[in-house]
Amino acid sequence: MKLIVDLKENSYPIYIENRILKHAADYISQVFTGKRIMILSDDQVYPLYGHGLKESLSSYECHTLVLPHGEQTKSFQTLPLIYSAMLEAKISRSDLVIALGGGVIGDLAGFAASSFLRGVRLVQIPTSLLAQVDSSVGGKTAVDLPQGKNLVGAFYHPRLVLIDPDVLDTLPRRFIHDGMGEVIKYGCIKDPLLFHTLKKHGSFENLKGQLASVICRCVDIKRAVVEADQFDTGERMLLNFGHTLAHTIEQYFHYGRESHGEAVAIGMYQITKLAEEKGLTPAGCAESIREVLEAYGLPCECGVSLSDLTAAITLDKKNLNNRLNVVLLHEIGDSYVYPTDAGFFEGEFLV
Repeated sequence: MKLIVDLKENSYPIYIENRILKHAADYISQVFTGKRIMILSDDQVYPLYGHGLKESLSSYECHTLVLPHGEQTKSFQTLPLIYSAMLEAKISRSDLVIALGGGVIGDLAGFAASSFLRGVRLVQIPTSLLAQVDSSVGGKTAVDLPQGKNLVGAFYHPRLVLIDPDVLDTLPRRFIHDGMGEVIKYGCIKDPLLFHTLKKHGSFENLKGQLASVICRCVDIKRAVVEADQFDTGERMLLNFGHTLAHTIEQYFHYGRESHGEAVAIGMYQITKLAEEKGLTPAGCAESIREVLEAYGLPCECGVSLSDLTAAITLDKKNLNNRLNVVLLHEIGDSYVYPTDAGFFEGEFLV
């Protein structure tokens, strides 16, 4: 399956195909004619797929940097290590960076590529479900600060995205669940049929036979949204459903307890429940979301007082001119942006 993100001079292809990783060099040669490549990966992914990728790229001068896995690596302090490795490898603006990994590596490598020498070509090869359905597409790159998630970043589109569903066979079960948080999000905001397909299958094991088509549907939704709103000022905000709370939950636990997809799951359910109480979303939506989240092994609560999370919400990127844009549902599959402020989240109850 081939999709094109049509952004004029920033357009790029996305290929979704089982075992495509073995043929990565054929696709990369279509978008890159230079000689040096820097592969950025982590210590869990590289032993599985990095050596094979590097061998397939034997006609190029390949360099590698393998970083520790986990959200803690996606920090401002990691960037000098990447820049030093790129300098040592003599990477120039005519060369290429490949992000081989999940969302952390994709975001981190993307931001490093965007900022090194004011821009080096980038290819995304996402190896987690979350990265395949969401973070590898759309050009958002970032690192975290102690005060919040993704507060330093840039819009920087790849030249190519290669998605191989087969690599998910080696993904730990928890991170299958993690990725399903974003898959369920797409059903909630844009596609009631996808949501009901997920509900009908009832588990990842039952869904697996349709996994490539589910990934493709999520990517196609994101492609359309990004084409309509490249810089996240309008419709693209809908992709942040659940994220206003999710990012604060991740930060509250110093990125060490809930994964991103787990935090998004909690955020989607809790925000929808709040919206129902305020009469902004019809009754029953939160319960439908809870049923699907639990079917796919995702949490709906984290046991933290809402008041303990609100300070970080004021630093959220979606907080513009003291106005906070929260994504809510008209119904499952139909979302909207609700302008409000941090007072939307006032309360002493547990989330």
